[in-house]
Formats: sequence, C-alpha cells, structure tokens
Amino acid sequence: MEPVTRVAGRAVPLDRSDVDTDQIIPARWMKRVERTGYAGGLFEKWRRDPAFVLNDPAYAGASILVSGPNFGCGSSREHAPWALRDFGFRAIIAPSFADIFRGNLPNSGLVPVRAAPDVVSALLAAVTADPATEIVVDVAARTVHCAGVCDAPFELDESAHHRLVHGLDEIDLTLARDAAIAAHERTRPPWMPTGRPGH
Repeated sequence: MEPVTRVAGRAVPLDRSDVDTDQIIPARWMKRVERTGYAGGLFEKWRRDPAFVLNDPAYAGASILVSGPNFGCGSSREHAPWALRDFGFRAIIAPSFADIFRGNLPNSGLVPVRAAPDVVSALLAAVTADPATEIVVDVAARTVHCAGVCDAPFELDESAHHRLVHGLDEIDLTLARDAAIAAHERTRPPWMPTGRPGH
C-alpha cells in the first residue's frame, strides 16, 4: 500500500444515518474475491434513483465522502471498503463508524475520519451548498480543514494512524515480524503441527 498522509479534494454529501454495508455493496457482489471491480456496485440500489447524489455530475471525481453516524454498520464484509476505494474515495468523514468497518478501512488505504457531529454537519452543509468545496484531511496531524467552515481534530486510533502513514496493511505488519516468527517456530516441539503440507 502507498502511505496516506494527506487527502485533499471535493466531497460527496451523503446525509444519512446507519448506512449499512449491504447498502454500500449488495451481497450479490460478494461472489468476487478480487479487491477491484466493485465501483459499479457501490450504492447500487440507491443509484437507480436519478436524484441520488452520486448521480449528480457536480460531484464526479470527489475523493471524500461525508456521511451521518454509524456509517458501515451491518455485516463485516471487506467488499464495502473495496467498493468505496474502487469508486475513488480516499477518506470517509462521519461522526461515528461501526467498529469492524472502521477497522477495515485502513487495510484498503481509506481514512476513517471520526469528527465531532457539529463538524460533520458543517461539512455536509458546505458541500451540499457548493460541490466545488475542498476539504483537506491531514492524516499525519489528525485534523480536517475546510476554509471558512472548520479546522478541527478528528479521532484515529494509533494502529490505524501508523498503518496509513506508513502504507502498511495487516499482512505487512505480520511480515515485519518474520524473523521473530521463524525463531519461535524453531523452538516448537516436533510433534506440533507446522502448517507445512504433509506435516
């Protein structure tokens, strides 16, 4: 993964609470195992409505999604972050996230920006009023900035912060301990399984 220290761009206002993972990417898309090719399924049912915000050309190319509380609730499918990333989003701003979903976002290089409710409300209003509004998410400093609207801190746990700014996913973290894992394996009793085929 590439390090993510800053995300700057226009944003899509999705002023809805409790957006669940089935709304983000319907279950029928989960037959795929690749991490790409999900953009067409993102909010598939809602996008059938011509008035849905993602169908508005004014928001085309936006890299940030601003939404309501409890974003990403429902099942723990990793396909939801994959779909958001594949569509072009790099950060999701909300007052709160479902725990598992929030933990999955950094594994796809997406920034979960958990900001205060009044900050999110101000951003939703600004982006709705003017789709050209730019938001800057400073991942390294854990701040979100929008000229004339806010310059505020946001919550990001230490593990997610470390992985994002260093471009690491969970596999990278495991591989970084390869020597320690190998040393441990050399001390295992011979009667214990090794994980190698036929052993």
